[in-house]
Amino acid sequence: MRHSLALTVNGQDHALELDTRTTLLDALREHLHLTGAKKGCDHGQCGACTVIVEGRRINSCLTLAVMHDGDAITTIEGLGAPGDLHPMQAAFIKHDGYQCGYCTPGQICSAVAALDEIRADMPSHVSPDLDAPATFSGEEIRERMSGNLCRCGAYSNIVDAITDAAEERV
Repeated sequence: MRHSLALTVNGQDHALELDTRTTLLDALREHLHLTGAKKGCDHGQCGACTVIVEGRRINSCLTLAVMHDGDAITTIEGLGAPGDLHPMQAAFIKHDGYQCGYCTPGQICSAVAALDEIRADMPSHVSPDLDAPATFSGEEIRERMSGNLCRCGAYSNIVDAITDAAEERV
């Protein structure tokens, strides 16, 4: 069964007709040719497929494209471009937070969303007071990034990159 849907990806409108079983990840990679989000585990455990949908990060391998009809989606390709990098992309380069690079697009999308959550005072599982404004700390960063795995082990560099980008965006 096929379904017509409209997605706004990186600010561009796209009309698609897809099999209703098509994941958002496959729609992005196979139909829109945006290959930044990676198919890692295909079970939502590694975060390589992380994209930002309506301001919230999601594992695009775990959601069907038809569930996002009309949604605004940002992929790594929509954050910045050579010569005009998003501050988080620049910080990952500066702090060598990318290592082999396979998980980097998902890590960066997740990090951008994590900073937005902290700035919006959204608590996490490690927030000491759910009624108080969210605090920016290494513990908060690690908790919010816990769904993104890096086989190279660049975690300390990733935390440094996020901290640097957060300080630049203040």
